[in-house]
Amino acid sequence: MSRTSLVLVATAASALAVSALATTMHAQPVIYSNSVTGQMAMASRPGAIGRPEIETADDFLITALTRITGGSFTGLVPSNWSPSNVVGVTLELYRVFPVSSVNPPSGHVPTRVNSPSDIALDSRSGGGLSFTTSVLSTNFTASNSVRNGINPVPSQITGGEGAVTGQEVRFDFTLSGGFDLLPDHYFFIAQVALTTGDFYWLSGTRPINLPGDTPFAPDLQAWIRNAALDPDWLRVGTDIVGPSNNGPAPTFNTAFTLNGTVLTPEPGTNTLLVMGLGALVFVARRRRPVNVG
Repeated sequence: MSRTSLVLVATAASALAVSALATTMHAQPVIYSNSVTGQMAMASRPGAIGRPEIETADDFLITALTRITGGSFTGLVPSNWSPSNVVGVTLELYRVFPVSSVNPPSGHVPTRVNSPSDIALDSRSGGGLSFTTSVLSTNFTASNSVRNGINPVPSQITGGEGAVTGQEVRFDFTLSGGFDLLPDHYFFIAQVALTTGDFYWLSGTRPINLPGDTPFAPDLQAWIRNAALDPDWLRVGTDIVGPSNNGPAPTFNTAFTLNGTVLTPEPGTNTLLVMGLGALVFVARRRRPVNVG
């Protein structure tokens, strides 16, 4: 079964499980929130001719049946940027390895423990979402960055690619139909395609401890991969930046918020839930023998 087919099957199975319970909705505007820091800027873009895909992922926790309906993420764009430079936005959800993944992994990265899975659970782009942009600062500098230095072992530690400066922009998005999620641990990915230059997702607080933010445990650090590393992932801080003479490697979150509603099941839906969960188990079992090269 191809990766595309597995994504479609996994998404359908998850939707079946949640739709069995997605009946009564209770508003809970903020599901997760993490504020911007200037420590790290991580490239994140869809693939295009001459520009391989880069995915940056950070985690969040869902403790009840939830529909994600919108949110925001904040990053750096070139100093001469304008909203017309945005070609498109893609949002993805991944679960935590080893779900939907080849296990044991390839060995091309130091570890896959607590990484995103090999393939996406769900995604939105184009007509599946709408977004607006707000310039928060016309001159913002992140102390370090990662874009080109995403390498398999033994060349994964680069120290980062140095400071980057640009406009700090918040993207506010609304999802068509939403992401319906069972209680679980997930990774969120935001990618922006620009006509010129790159979008860098800015780091968020770690530990999550500012007023208005949403702490949870365990809080996993941000991971990144490019098309050449796929299906594996590297930890931005631990694997790429690495330790220094001043101490251990840093770790990073990313700056984003998720808004949505909590879904309350109605009586008589348990049979459908079991069917949906059974489909998810089937997908997980079918995924293991797939050869991804």
